[in-house]
Amino acid sequence: MDIITYTDAPPEASPVAAAVVPAAAVAGRKYAVELIGTFFLVFTIATSVLSASALAPLAIGAALMVMIYAGGHISGGHYNPAVTIAALVRGRIGLPDAIGYWIAQLVGGLLAAAIARWVIHPAQLHTLTLSGHLLLAAFVAELLFTFALCYVVLNVATSNSHPNNSFYGLAIGFTVLTGAIAVGALSGGAFNPAVAISGAAIGLFAWPTLWAYLVAQIVAGATAGLTFLILNPNDREGR
Repeated sequence: MDIITYTDAPPEASPVAAAVVPAAAVAGRKYAVELIGTFFLVFTIATSVLSASALAPLAIGAALMVMIYAGGHISGGHYNPAVTIAALVRGRIGLPDAIGYWIAQLVGGLLAAAIARWVIHPAQLHTLTLSGHLLLAAFVAELLFTFALCYVVLNVATSNSHPNNSFYGLAIGFTVLTGAIAVGALSGGAFNPAVAISGAAIGLFAWPTLWAYLVAQIVAGATAGLTFLILNPNDREGR
């Protein structure tokens, strides 16, 4: 799940061909992949929830897995602003690219949520409104499983200890599946600021409690990045 730089090229490409690829074009491909992947992740979440599918956790985990395998070689397959924060703290991506990723992820998520809301009609819509202990519990759940997701991504998809592995997408997808089953009924199982914001836009989450999701997820992403650096002091740049 490498972040591709403008000097990277397919094995069959010549060094000269690789060198003349404009950096802006490579960046544009990364952002497009992030938008597409986030779109299908959020579309799967929204349609599964709005149609009250009993297999929503499985569908969501599988959607993330296949989108990571599809786009990981181009953008790294984040599809999640918290994962991008973790990669930024870990040193796997620069701030300009991170900003582009965040914009692409939010646009893809909002577009997917809007289309899902139109497709599933009438929708079985139940806004998750939390307060008091339930809000605190949701905060903790989002913090822990967003950390778990980002921690898994960094270790299976960016570590020098797992070069060219084939299991990274499966590990990441199963992390989301586990979280959705474990705490989905409590917090909604967002683990992703793009999902939380898009969900609030179509009524899945209450706007007054959105801050709790975003704070938990941002803190979790940054903490996962720092944890990776502490536990892997000799792996600063990744593969």
